[in-house]
Amino acid sequence: MLVLQNISYTHPNKNLLFDNINLTVRNHDKIALIGNNGSGKSTLLKLIANELQPLGGQLIVETEPYFVPQIFGQYNHLTIGQALKVENKLNALQEIISGKVSEENFTTLDDDWTIEERCNEALRHWQLTNLNLSQKMETLSGGQKTKVFLAGISIHQPELVLLDEPSNHLDIAGRQLLYDFIQSTQGTLILVSHDRKLLNLLGKVAELSKRGITIYGGNYDFYTEQKQIENNALNQDLQSKEKALRKAKEKERETLERKQKLDSQGKGKQEKAGVARIMMNTIRNSAENSTSKMKGVHAEKIGGIKEELQELRSALPDIDKMKFGFDNSALHKGKILFKADEINYSYSNQPLWKDNLSFQITSGERFVLKGLNGSGKTTLIKIILGQLETQTGTVYRADNKAVYIDQDYSLIDNQLKVYEQAQQFNVSSLQEHEIKIRLNRFLFTKDDWDKPCSALSGGEKMRLILCCLTISNQSPDIIILDEPTNNLDIQNIEMLTTAINGYQGTLIVVSHDETFLEETKIEQTIQL
Repeated sequence: MLVLQNISYTHPNKNLLFDNINLTVRNHDKIALIGNNGSGKSTLLKLIANELQPLGGQLIVETEPYFVPQIFGQYNHLTIGQALKVENKLNALQEIISGKVSEENFTTLDDDWTIEERCNEALRHWQLTNLNLSQKMETLSGGQKTKVFLAGISIHQPELVLLDEPSNHLDIAGRQLLYDFIQSTQGTLILVSHDRKLLNLLGKVAELSKRGITIYGGNYDFYTEQKQIENNALNQDLQSKEKALRKAKEKERETLERKQKLDSQGKGKQEKAGVARIMMNTIRNSAENSTSKMKGVHAEKIGGIKEELQELRSALPDIDKMKFGFDNSALHKGKILFKADEINYSYSNQPLWKDNLSFQITSGERFVLKGLNGSGKTTLIKIILGQLETQTGTVYRADNKAVYIDQDYSLIDNQLKVYEQAQQFNVSSLQEHEIKIRLNRFLFTKDDWDKPCSALSGGEKMRLILCCLTISNQSPDIIILDEPTNNLDIQNIEMLTTAINGYQGTLIVVSHDETFLEETKIEQTIQL
C-alpha cells in the first residue's frame, strides 16, 4: 500500500527536519502518527499526499491518498464543491440531465452517476444539511470545514486516508461521528492527533522522533505502557551509569595516589643509594610520563561514561519539570466567587439560551463548560469575567483575580521576546536569575530567552503563559481555559495536566478532550 524508504526533508530555510525515515503501511492498517511539536508529523503527511516533495529517498504509494488537512485557510476562496473536487462532475451531470449530452460532459462525469446522491448523503451524515455545495468555504466555521473534508471520504471512497488533527474543531457530537467512522472503516488510515480517546481506536502507533519512526503494535494506551517500561529501564541505566562514573573517578584517585606513593618511595631509596643526578632525572621523567599516560587512560574512560550519561539524560521525559509554584495562602475554600440567577443574554433581541441559567461557582471547584458550537460558551465566560452584563436575571461577582487563557493565547504579547514577556508578570521583583530559573523549569533554555514570542508554537505559548503565572506567584482565584489542548502535542498536554493538578484554585474548562477532563479531575458541568 505505502512504503517510505530513507525519506529526508529540509525546510525552505535549508534546516533539516528529518533524515532517513522508513515506514511500511499495509492494507487496512490504522496507524496513529505521534511525536512532539516540530517533529514533522504534518510535513510527513503532506509528503505522502504529494503536496510536498522529499529531499531524498523513495516514496511508493500504490493508491491516491485522500488528505484531511489541519489548516483550511488555503481553501477559503473555493466553494465547498470545488474544495471537495466534485464541482465539475456535478455540473456535467446537471448538463446531461438537462439535455446537453456532449462527449466532454460524459468524459468529465466518467460514469459516476451517483455523485450527487453521495454528496447529499455524506453532508447529511456529517450534520451539514444546511450547507450548499456552491457556498464559499470562508463562510464556514472551523468545525464545519473539518466535516466537509470528512464528508469527502464517503464521497470519494479512497483506499488510503490521511488525517491531520481531525478532531481539533469538532464538538462532542462531531467527535462521536469521527470515532464511529474510525472504528467502522475498512480503509487504510494514517492519523495525526493529540486526542487520546481517538488514538486508542487505532491498532498501531508510529512515533516520529529524531531517531526516525518507531512502531508500537497496539493502541495509545499500549504505547504509553511500553514507554513507561522504556523510561524505567532508562532510569535504571542512568543510575547504573552514574554509579560507574563515581567508581571510575574513585579508581582514578586511588591509582594516582598509589602511583605517587610508590614514586616517592622509589625516589627516597635511590637518593639513599647515591644514584647519580643524571640518572635521577631520567627516572623522574619516566615516572612523570607514566603518570601522564595513566591520567590519560582514566580521563578517556571517564569522558566516555560522561558522554553516555549525557545521552541518557537527554532522553529523559520533561513532564515532571513543569510545576506551578503558587502561593496558595490567599485562596479560601468554599467562598462563593460567582452566582447567576435566571440569567440570559440576547443578540438581535434573540435570547442566546433556550432556558435561563442559574448556577454558582465556589472557590476550589472544577467545572467543564459544555455546549455545541455557537451555544454561547464564550459569551458566558465574558459574563463570568465581568466583560459583559446580562439583560435578564441577576449576577453576583465576588472581588477576585481571574486569568483567562483563550485559544489565541492573548495573554502573550507577540511583540516581546520570551524573557521580556516573563518580566511583564514580575510583580514581586524577582531577580533576573530567578526568572530564568523559572523559564528553565518550563523548558525555555537560554537559547529561547531572546526568541520573539511571535515565533513560538501553540504549545510553547501555553507553556510560557503557565510560566508567567508562576512568576506572578500569587495564585489566581479562577483560571479559565478555552480549548486548552487544541494546539498542543501530547507531551505538552501531559505537562499542562501536571501543572494544572498542582493548582488549588477554581478551574473552568471549555474542552471536548474527555481524557484531559478526566485527568484534571473536573467535578461539575455547566451545560448550555
